[in-house]
Formats: sequence, structure tokens, C-alpha cells
Amino acid sequence: MDVTVQWVRTSWTKQSRGGEAAARRNAVPVGFVLPHGVTPALAHTVRIDEWDDFTPYDGQVEVRQVDVVLRESDGRLRVLPRVQPLFGLPPRRRRPPAVRLAPGEWVRWRLNYRFSSAAGVRGWSYWTDTFNIAYGPVSERVFLGAPVYDVDERGPVR
Repeated sequence: MDVTVQWVRTSWTKQSRGGEAAARRNAVPVGFVLPHGVTPALAHTVRIDEWDDFTPYDGQVEVRQVDVVLRESDGRLRVLPRVQPLFGLPPRRRRPPAVRLAPGEWVRWRLNYRFSSAAGVRGWSYWTDTFNIAYGPVSERVFLGAPVYDVDERGPVR
């Protein structure tokens, strides 16, 4: 299976819900240049956190560690991110169906989450996952452009 996966996770707290910090958070890109050495078995990860002033950090994990179901069938790639943990989901409409990519196509799929501590000791925290997934050979700059499919499943975080 010739698949390229990029997983971008942006994390923040209530302190970045407005003002300059929110502007920095909202300016974070949703796609990055792929590093050399990414193979179909490895996903390019980018972590961006409030406590690091929204500076992106690259990494790699095995594709099977990314919360996305990828299935090849009839010359297409079926893509559907898993939603975990369910208790962290903000309210949203029914989930959209899986996307079926033809060779040369790619999808950008965004989900967001919100959490508070069980005892209410800590404040709210949030994260957004962006999955950029391409089927077939691609250039290292593929995720800087516009996707063939753009699925935005983000809900309100209050």
C-alpha cells in the first residue's frame, strides 16, 4: 500500500482561547513539508503545544499507531479516522462517511477534543488532530497545497 500519512496535533489550554495566544495558535499550519525518510510504514508527526509557544516539532511513528483506519480495495484507499476518546468530543453532527481516495488524491481530515479533570482541579485543555493522507507517490510538499477532500469534523469547544 503506497500511502503517505502526516499527523498534526495542536494542544492548548483555556489561556489560548483569546488574544495574542489564540492568534498564534490559529496561525499554525495544517500541513507541513515531509521530511526525508518517510516511508509508507512511517507517519510524519508534528506536535505543536501551547507550552512551547506553538513551535512545531517533527517526529515519526509507525502508521498503525495513528488513529486512522486505512483499507485498500478496488484500486482505492478507504480513509476514516477513529474518534478517541469519545468523552472528549465536543457536540457535533453525525460523523461523515469514510473517504475513498483514488491514486494521486489526498485528504485533510480535522477533529478536535476538549477535556477537564474529573475533580475539576485543572482547567480545560484542548487539542486538534489533522490527518493529511495521500494515496500513491507524492512530492515532499504535497500537504502544503489544497487537498482533493477536506473533511472538517471540528465542533464547538465553548
